Amino acid sequence: MRSHSGGRSPTGAMDRKNRYDLGNDGILKLSFALAFPTAVAQAVMVLYAIIDRMYIGHIRPDGDLALAGVGVAAPITTLISSFAVLIGLGAAPVMAMRAGHGEKRIAENVVSNAFWLLAAISAIITPVSYLTRNGMLMAFGASGNTIGYASSYLGIYVLGTPFAIFSAGLNYFLINQGQSRRAMAAVLSGAMCNILLDPLFIFVFDMGVDGAAAATVISQALQTVLTVVFLRSESCMVRLRMVRPEKMARTSLTTIRFGLSPFIIIATDSVLMVLLNTMLQKYGGGGSGDMLITAGTIIQSYHLLVMNPLGGITGGCQGLISYNYGAGNTARVKKAILCTQLWATLYTCVMFILTFTATEAFVHLFTPDDAVASYTAGYLRIFEMMIIPLSFQYQNVDSLTALGQIRFSLPISLFRKAVFLTALLTLPAAFGAGASFLAEPVCDLVSAMVSTTLLWTNIDRILGKRQSEGLKV
Repeated sequence: MRSHSGGRSPTGAMDRKNRYDLGNDGILKLSFALAFPTAVAQAVMVLYAIIDRMYIGHIRPDGDLALAGVGVAAPITTLISSFAVLIGLGAAPVMAMRAGHGEKRIAENVVSNAFWLLAAISAIITPVSYLTRNGMLMAFGASGNTIGYASSYLGIYVLGTPFAIFSAGLNYFLINQGQSRRAMAAVLSGAMCNILLDPLFIFVFDMGVDGAAAATVISQALQTVLTVVFLRSESCMVRLRMVRPEKMARTSLTTIRFGLSPFIIIATDSVLMVLLNTMLQKYGGGGSGDMLITAGTIIQSYHLLVMNPLGGITGGCQGLISYNYGAGNTARVKKAILCTQLWATLYTCVMFILTFTATEAFVHLFTPDDAVASYTAGYLRIFEMMIIPLSFQYQNVDSLTALGQIRFSLPISLFRKAVFLTALLTLPAAFGAGASFLAEPVCDLVSAMVSTTLLWTNIDRILGKRQSEGLKV
């Protein structure tokens, strides 16, 4: 890597196989090299949830009810992971900016502080989540038929909260210093562990949903260990050093300010998933509510396959944007934004085609019931109609966050949620429970138009201010 003065970084020659030169490599190839493994890593992370649900859906005799129970627990597990995003995606762009500005010691202090913040959050969330899980599950749409499955799964999962938070939160620090292949390797190792343990625990040991949760916790623990090992290796330009954090209050405030927008995106996703389950249960009526939640759980699983790799593409290039913004290479910043949008759009085009050609095959992975599979496939196509515009929303928010423009990224994130909420509250009341699935395409289209307009009417002024006033983090 090059420092902001243009000289070769002292660590620039080390381990080029695992790190890219964010300040000098070609933008198109570099953005792909960062986006592709990060997208793969995020797709693999989805396998934690999807593989669990695939096996759970085939538990006899009540696989559909067990799947609905895990679906009710999903918003809580998503909410837990959002705290990893708050710290990881909050601190990692700051680390990249400082590294691009030639301030390696400050960058390492950012990583160290983030580690201790993740530890503190884990210590708080774990007991609170465990003790309040049943009340939350009933409030979030569980029924008498599904509460047992939901409580069993969540009870074991939340005991592994530290691993869930550390594995996700620390991975961003590898990605944002150009070590996306190592980040992918850590995630792949955890996913392969989960794939092997799920059938063993669920069916061979007859542990049911408890086995699915235990397999996930063990896999996240493995990923955590590998990520820490990679971050502490000599080949990392910015290493994780187990030292007493410095200027904790100031650094923490900066981290939270940067991470607030992606945190709100994911945290409110949890709230909206809860509301979606509630609407399906309310307007579905009788036994249809549980069946619709089963369909919703499968649809959410597919949607994760869309969103997580998309977030991997846009998030994987955040370090490229932040580093060059910190170095003052504003022309490279704009090129990086455009190239990342190219990869994000191509990815969502592929997923759009798959949505309308392979939906039934995907749904049947979760349920052998042809009736459930048939109406789930129809609702899934509705839910994913606007995933191509969604790529613009993701890239716009992540680019603005990478530039430290929280005053823009946060409002457009909240705007998207507000549109979703409005549609979710009004459409099923007017057209029935199935109309709940229309809320997603409505908010995807509207928010994409608004965020794209906001980014490209302000980008030149943002970059010009960086050139005239210097780096301000």
